[in-house]
Amino acid sequence: MSNDRSKLTLPKPEAVIFDMDGTLFETDKLLVPVHRRVFETLREERLYVRETPPVDRLLSCLGMLLEDIWKMVMPDSTLEARRRADELLLQYELEGLAAGEGELYPYVEQTLRLLKDKGVRLFVASNGLEDYVKGVAQYKEIAGLFDGLYSAGEYGTASKVDLVARLLQDHGLQSAWMVGDRSSDVEAGRENGIRTIGCAYASYGRESELDGADAHISDFRQLLDLLGQ
Repeated sequence: MSNDRSKLTLPKPEAVIFDMDGTLFETDKLLVPVHRRVFETLREERLYVRETPPVDRLLSCLGMLLEDIWKMVMPDSTLEARRRADELLLQYELEGLAAGEGELYPYVEQTLRLLKDKGVRLFVASNGLEDYVKGVAQYKEIAGLFDGLYSAGEYGTASKVDLVARLLQDHGLQSAWMVGDRSSDVEAGRENGIRTIGCAYASYGRESELDGADAHISDFRQLLDLLGQ
């Protein structure tokens, strides 16, 4: 958190809504080997014969809907190749999670437990696939801390704005924080009239993406500082 915001506190919300990749989960530690496997298989199946795109291109797209991610990662691919990439990505991600790959960011589990102890309801809102989002929560043993795990894959939403609106309505929430690392998270919070917290510790997006957030954190524990409790 920048120095001028170091003493910032916000009113206690009913709930805190978290993005998954780049916010709770340090995705690159899972995605780097998965990315390689996806393109090896696509080449074996003759669906994509070019060289493997840089993994940084995929990481920079985290937070986007999958169909938009593949258009950015391999713009010269066929629809068949992109659909197969969806299947392979999920398969290899779940296999990696089952093998213990990937990590939560430091202090995530402890901080989530403390927030819950303070009476704050916890949710996830991610543009990822349902089985992936729920798989991360289950394999990293934090699923039981959340009142809901919302994903674009499960609800078929066209944007994070729509997904968060659905979550707020489903649970009758009047006040909440949206916590995330991408511009889509800031937009989702602002468009739904809730506070936004930008996570500046992830390296997947540009720093300017968090412009407009009510607060920035560089350490997950700073969420507790924002509560001022």
